[in-house]
Amino acid sequence: MAAEKWVYMVTAQTPTNIAVIKYWGKRDEVRILPVNDSISVTLDPDHLCTVTTVAVSPAFDRDRMWLNGKEISLSGSRYQNCLREIRGRAGDVEDKEKGVKIEKKDWEKLYLHIASHNNFPTAAGLASSAAGFACLVFSLAKLMNVDEDASHLSAIARQGSGSACRSLFGGFVKWEMGSKEDGSDSVAVQLADEKHWNDLVIIIAVVSSRQKETSSTSGMRESVETSLLLQHRAKEVVPKRILQMEEAIKNRDFASFTQLSCADSNQFHAVCLDTSPPIFYMNDTSHRIISLVEKWNRSEGTPQVAYTFDAGPNAVLIARNRKVAVQLLQGLLYYFPPKSDTDMNSYVVGDNSILKEAGLDGANSVENLQPPPEIKDNIGSQDQKGEVSYFICTKPGRGPVVLPDQNQALLDPETGLPK
Repeated sequence: MAAEKWVYMVTAQTPTNIAVIKYWGKRDEVRILPVNDSISVTLDPDHLCTVTTVAVSPAFDRDRMWLNGKEISLSGSRYQNCLREIRGRAGDVEDKEKGVKIEKKDWEKLYLHIASHNNFPTAAGLASSAAGFACLVFSLAKLMNVDEDASHLSAIARQGSGSACRSLFGGFVKWEMGSKEDGSDSVAVQLADEKHWNDLVIIIAVVSSRQKETSSTSGMRESVETSLLLQHRAKEVVPKRILQMEEAIKNRDFASFTQLSCADSNQFHAVCLDTSPPIFYMNDTSHRIISLVEKWNRSEGTPQVAYTFDAGPNAVLIARNRKVAVQLLQGLLYYFPPKSDTDMNSYVVGDNSILKEAGLDGANSVENLQPPPEIKDNIGSQDQKGEVSYFICTKPGRGPVVLPDQNQALLDPETGLPK
């Protein structure tokens, strides 16, 4: 290891994911092993992602981490497990230009600086911990020249946050629960890449970006201990749904995909209600969005939109194609208009080119929207301003990538401290 006071860095970007067959409940709390398989869609990292810069230097005197600009403790077992697993697999690293030469054995004596930033609210039910731990593991693996494929890395990310294992792939991903006690076969595998079903458009209604009252970790623990429905779901329901969902994805069968996604989301929230004491993640706005989608799908005779809710009130709506997504956005904005002083470009974010297609490039045009004709009975009038904080328009996306541009790094290349 050269004696110079160099700083060696890697920056990576990792997507978040949304489960369509849910993970809820662990059979092993320490290793984070689930009670059932799950399947997710990776969301386009251009719209929802975590960026993480990891740095190593002989000048660092301890491991440190900054999340969204604020220093946080790395003492928790989840961070420690990920750091230990990755350090144990580190390889030799050499960068002649920088005068960096690190041998495998040096890694246990070197300290790390980690800076991470989410471009969406943390802990509000948008799987920020999934993107965060996946990005931590992916970037450290690149920094330390770890020779493991994405599935092996997913088993490490899983020990930080269960659903993080699914963010190491793009497209459609299955987390296999595995059967081994040590968790070595509890890994993520890609079912299909993001190009496989690129008609799909995803609109997320951010109903609340506040931190949720019951964290997923404690909620799951309580459900495993008290919900009989969870036991039935894990044993009888999910194994069949997993096979059906794999088939639906393979065949791009939107009707089956919708039926399974909606049913599984509703059963997950039924498990939360079946928990003692009951857990309420959805709110009245969530329920009104479900009602809107259900009525529309019924009136069309064939499903146009799937919905799914994680451990929070935010609705993830998956439209079968762009044309349907435009109609969906018009319906959503009719029922959940922005407050009068809101700029439409901050009310619909992500791929907001959809606003133009929907003829909605100003607040006035929202007021001119007609109620969706297919919804005969009213689910509420246009007085619901402020119930939705904003909408994110996105699509299925790719897995993690290294960002080579130093300008995107979150740490200073000279000091290894946040910029």
